Amino acid sequence: MTMLSSGNNSLEAAVNWVVEHEKDLDVDELPLVPANTKIEAPKAALTPEEVKQKAAELRERARKKKEEEERRMEREREKERIRVGKELLEAKRIEEDNERKRIMALRKAEKEEERRAREKIRQKLEEDKAERRRKLGLPPEDPATAKPVAPPVPVEEKKSSLPIRPATKAEQMRECLRSLKQAHKDDDAKVKRAFQTLLTYIGNVAKTPSEEKFRKIRLSNQTFQDRVGSLQGGVQFLELCGFEKIEAGEFLFLPRGKVDVSVLNSAGSELNSAINNPFFGVL
Repeated sequence: MTMLSSGNNSLEAAVNWVVEHEKDLDVDELPLVPANTKIEAPKAALTPEEVKQKAAELRERARKKKEEEERRMEREREKERIRVGKELLEAKRIEEDNERKRIMALRKAEKEEERRAREKIRQKLEEDKAERRRKLGLPPEDPATAKPVAPPVPVEEKKSSLPIRPATKAEQMRECLRSLKQAHKDDDAKVKRAFQTLLTYIGNVAKTPSEEKFRKIRLSNQTFQDRVGSLQGGVQFLELCGFEKIEAGEFLFLPRGKVDVSVLNSAGSELNSAINNPFFGVL
């Protein structure tokens, strides 16, 4: 019994244990072992072939999991590409629609300005004709015999409930250029040079907005002063395009984050109209 309670397999170790514990009171009692104690046999070690097979199974399982994750991610990426593509197409459609409406509004304004200019010229011719008759001692022309002037036929255009984003800004630009021309109406060459210089400034920024040298103008620069700065409305037009005075008014600067291509395009259209329309600013 003592050998059983010693828990040792070696006979010599068992004898030693008995000698050491011969005076113990419970040396001859049976060991108290729980009845439900189970002694599990140790698991047999895997053979090298089984180890290789297990490793291969784990690698295959990891590969399939990775492939499934990649397929899922690709589906998500494809959904995102489709969504972004739709948004870009919609943004392009809106931009083209706004550009078309802006051009229509510009043409309408040009036609109205031309009509008013022609009417003013006609009235001036009538006044000159009446003055010549008066100087020659002739009676005023009978209005009944005068050739009637047919009123312009109004052109009906389709109205849209959608606002044209640059419209108000374009009107301000047009009025600014008109004021500049009227303030210097006796020097057409100077006015045209100012318009062309402004067009160059705006065009450079629109083409390469990342270049700071095109977005920064020294106000005291003599060339700038001669061509634009000294003319009424020149600096104001650039401010309408987004330029701001900085460094105590020494420079005009258009921050990169405030470059608005639609505004610059509107400015370019207004300048081209002012340069090429012979009736621009007549009134």
